[in-house]
Amino acid sequence: MAKYHIKKGDEVIVIAGDDKGKKGRVLEVIVKKGRAIVEGVNIIKKSTKPTAKYPQGGIVEMEAPVNVSNLSLIDPKSGKATRIGYKFVDGKKVRYSKKSGEEIK
Repeated sequence: MAKYHIKKGDEVIVIAGDDKGKKGRVLEVIVKKGRAIVEGVNIIKKSTKPTAKYPQGGIVEMEAPVNVSNLSLIDPKSGKATRIGYKFVDGKKVRYSKKSGEEIK
């Protein structure tokens, strides 16, 4: 199992691929596959049978997973892509932006 620089709920930007430049919130991180589902990014159309959730059935648009290496966290100050560092503050390990040095919550 690998440790990733992004977590559920983080604001990220896509740095490579067809959706390069798009921003969104991480909905889910799939650790075993090294992928993440990001809101509004990598939209696919999927044919579905009628179910309780989709009584009409038909074609549904949904987010497909994106490789974690193609995502970068957004710096809280500048709003641009940044790398992540870890430091200890009051005995707790916290993530911080390497660009601005600001703590990421």
